[in-house]
Amino acid sequence: MQPIAYLIGTCDTKATELLYLRERLQAAGVHSRIVDVGTQGDDQGAADVSAAEIAACHPDGAAAVFVNDRGRAVAAMAEALRCWLPTRNDLGGVLGIGGSGGTALIAPALRELDIGVPKLLVSTIASGNVAPYVGPSDIAMLYSVTDVAGLNRISRRVLGNAAHALAGMLENQVPDVTEDKPAIGMSMFGVTTDCVNQLCASLGDDYDCLVFHATGTGGRSLEKLADSGMIEGLLDVTTTEICDLMMGGVFSAGEQRLDVIARTELPYVGSVGALDMVNFGAPDTLPEAYRQRLLYEHNPQITLMRTTAEENARMGRWIGEKLNRSRGPVRFLLPEGGVSALDAPGQPFHDPEADAALFEALEQTVEQTPQRQLIRSPHHINDPAFAALLVEHFRDIMTLDARREH
Repeated sequence: MQPIAYLIGTCDTKATELLYLRERLQAAGVHSRIVDVGTQGDDQGAADVSAAEIAACHPDGAAAVFVNDRGRAVAAMAEALRCWLPTRNDLGGVLGIGGSGGTALIAPALRELDIGVPKLLVSTIASGNVAPYVGPSDIAMLYSVTDVAGLNRISRRVLGNAAHALAGMLENQVPDVTEDKPAIGMSMFGVTTDCVNQLCASLGDDYDCLVFHATGTGGRSLEKLADSGMIEGLLDVTTTEICDLMMGGVFSAGEQRLDVIARTELPYVGSVGALDMVNFGAPDTLPEAYRQRLLYEHNPQITLMRTTAEENARMGRWIGEKLNRSRGPVRFLLPEGGVSALDAPGQPFHDPEADAALFEALEQTVEQTPQRQLIRSPHHINDPAFAALLVEHFRDIMTLDARREH
């Protein structure tokens, strides 16, 4: 079956642009299908898939979409599209177009598609903060320059480039990897790089090591892959995003961080990497309440704040409660020598009392069983001995999980 390029937009306002995209794809030898997500009921004769067909996929039916309130209608159509798009078995790639409303409508559906499926979004807001739209997915966003409001000398070029980019992705597909090693997910931050590099070196012959930068989106991407079944185990060494969630930093992965452990019951080895720091922007962006705290300028754009014993205790309880929900194999290791490169003797964030509060809260909260264990180590997180201990426990629970499945 030849893959189809799905072109998504509101035909009531963007039929001309969608038809132009189809023309460019056809010239490149790519079949396409125009999907209308308009809520005004006039597709200008352009749609191959009607707005009514999409709206019918809303959990509450089309009546929930076609309402008199524009904001509610757009939000409901976004939900309907999110339900409909992943069910297409002929989908080769997607190209969406829109202004702020259209971008918000289309992006959630694109995020539902598997990593690797070509997905482009031409948007009037693509030159700003696109994190809320891209999220943990691999959506490519292209700034429209002019408004997406008819064809002109600028929009023809931008839209044409987008169509040709999608055509190139579909006509020149990435070959399937012959790698037969199971994939595992790892979390890393600059201050835990030494640890994770050692893990990759030790496990790389047996596993395809996928490393994610723990910047909020990284944690969500790691867990999205776990949910999608694309990885077979987790070495979640760097849980620093929890600091930002609880103390208001800029790299939060959200309240749902660690929920994937219970959902999937994947073999999980975790640690407390970089729980000594909350990430903020430039110094003048810090909340007033934090300006007298112990701070460290990581670079001109990122300021780090040392977490206190009280904050560490709260995080320990939060993590422990999350771990208790999983019935899969869990090992959580505590590096008593320090949790980051900045938390070591002579370094600015070295604070054994704050670390001890974290470890004690975890020990008081985690309900230990043969499946779920908390392990203390006297070593620093970047010490080779700690990396070796992580590897030892990871290999053990992967073996345990294989036995459990059989």
